Amino acid sequence: MNKSEIRKKILKIRKVNNHKNQKIDFKNLLKIIKNSKITGKVIGGYYPYNYEIDDIEILKKLEKFNYHLSLPKIRKDYQMDFFQWSTKDPLEINKFGIPEPLSDSIQLPNILLVPLVAFDKNRNRIGYGGGFYDRYIKKLKKKKKILTIGLAYSFQKVKKIPITKNDIQLDFIVTNTVKGKN
Repeated sequence: MNKSEIRKKILKIRKVNNHKNQKIDFKNLLKIIKNSKITGKVIGGYYPYNYEIDDIEILKKLEKFNYHLSLPKIRKDYQMDFFQWSTKDPLEINKFGIPEPLSDSIQLPNILLVPLVAFDKNRNRIGYGGGFYDRYIKKLKKKKKILTIGLAYSFQKVKKIPITKNDIQLDFIVTNTVKGKN
């Protein structure tokens, strides 16, 4: 299957399975973060959209562990940046219908929680096809060492993701049932 076919299939499955209250194991996620060699405490999260794994509870817990939070804002030319945010801060809806922080204070995350549509055993991912996260991760890695963690449901795993030179492999994928780095 090509990326478009995989995306269509998994998005349909994700919508059907959305009613099930499946969550990421926070303790496993925190263990990955703490065992990493990353020293900074800025987390780049996302506001869940289109039946993605809801990371807001995860962000609330990380905030209690004194991590600083940031969320993305979509920019021109398929770019995005992350901006300071707290779970107590209001959000505004962007042109895609996704809530974004009101802050103008750009944050460069040390740890990036990445939404995805599908993934494979090699930690390759498919998003919605815009390349926002691939471009952002590439740009951020030129500035600092970061940890990238994809959040997904276990049913989003596929046998093989067709990759191109622009696709960025994640450091970890954490699901509702499986965690790990191959």
